[in-house]
Amino acid sequence: MSQMPQPTALSRCPSCEEPLDAADRFCGACGYDLSTVSAPPPDHPTIAMNGTAAGPPPAAPSTDWPLAHETGGTDTPAPVHRAADIPGTDSGGSELPHPEHPEHPEHPEQDPAAVRPAAARRTAGQPSGVRFDRPSEPDEYPLAPPADGPDRAVPADPRTGDLPVPPAGAKLCVACRAGQVDTDGYCENCGHAQPRERDHMEQELGAVAAVSDRGLRHHRNEDAFAISSTALPDGSPVVVAIVCDGVSSATRPDEASLAASLAANESLLAALPLGTHPQQAMHEAIVAASEAVNALAGPSTAQGEHAPHVNAPACTIVGAIVTSSLLIVGWVGDSRVYWVPVDRSSLPARLTEDDSWAAQMVAAGLMNEAEAYADERAHAITGWLGADAYELEPHTVSFKPDRPGVVVVCTDGLWNYAESAEEMAEAVPLDAAERPLHSAQVLVGHALDGGGHDNVTVAVLPFPAPSQGAGSA
Repeated sequence: MSQMPQPTALSRCPSCEEPLDAADRFCGACGYDLSTVSAPPPDHPTIAMNGTAAGPPPAAPSTDWPLAHETGGTDTPAPVHRAADIPGTDSGGSELPHPEHPEHPEHPEQDPAAVRPAAARRTAGQPSGVRFDRPSEPDEYPLAPPADGPDRAVPADPRTGDLPVPPAGAKLCVACRAGQVDTDGYCENCGHAQPRERDHMEQELGAVAAVSDRGLRHHRNEDAFAISSTALPDGSPVVVAIVCDGVSSATRPDEASLAASLAANESLLAALPLGTHPQQAMHEAIVAASEAVNALAGPSTAQGEHAPHVNAPACTIVGAIVTSSLLIVGWVGDSRVYWVPVDRSSLPARLTEDDSWAAQMVAAGLMNEAEAYADERAHAITGWLGADAYELEPHTVSFKPDRPGVVVVCTDGLWNYAESAEEMAEAVPLDAAERPLHSAQVLVGHALDGGGHDNVTVAVLPFPAPSQGAGSA
């Protein structure tokens, strides 16, 4: 049942200290609801831990309060005693000095104001509980003058003002252009994470150029390439391009693609000047790349006799060799090579067949190409380089084009946006034979404009190999 509010027995308002009457329910000064103030709980004896009633609490030590003088009449107020007039003790039990006699025999070196009770240091209008022994502070703080006059120096940029001069050859931050980049890839000045070297790579060697980009969705670039030029025993020029795509579902795919591209390129540069047929040299280069990737698989991945290196580092590989009369292509996986003639009235062509689920369905006659590549399993590869590959079957093909053109070597990060030979030819600039680097940049841009869902790598080689491309690189 509900209850009516009862009058309070307080003598002063708990909010503003205004005097109250016994029948007040609200403070007349601040409106405080006095019915919400609970009555003080009744006194209960303390119960000892053993269950017996405790004795009365010890009496508090008495204080010798000075007696107030009686008033001479109703109009004369009684004299007021200040708290400083009452002797006391400090926290150690020593007697505090009287304000009229600040010199204390036990503390002659102390400042009298420092040993007085807090009440003695209060001034009129200053509330209790506030310290006034700190240094005085200015009412206003002066502002620095604006740097708009000839005699006023512009304050130094805090980002660069006190930075030490980086040593010669040190890598500078791409964001602030002042801080040195540490070994973890972060600026020591602004903390900006630096782009990784492989996020975007470009290289040109006169007769061949390549560009690789991380794309717009992947957190790192797992593609790699290697381009070079050398000469055959008769002195005729030969140009090489190797492109590798790391298998993302494998461990360390970026390391696999880099190791494969370097190993294949080194093998070709060693074999071609010795007179090895370019098609045989390509086969040996793919085998060398496979061995380099296999070497990355550690013993910790061993999981049985039939799967010695499950989820080992893996990648695909595709390469092209261009001479003055021959075009040799080799691959394992789903990276591709396209032929785009300089005379666009001639038909372009795709020179490789994917090691993929879709290609197998088409070859078996179970699906047409449009149906196979529309399937979600289309890009599941059936051939790759890696210790867990079932069998290594390098594909090599030799062509003898009868007209000039350009060879486009690329990963699926590009051909996903220009799958057919006609679509690729349309994306290749008309001056690709004269400007291979520019053409590679345009093709990477085509993939990024299309969505950039994967890493993108493309190499462009003019055919036939120009004579100025001769010379080792």
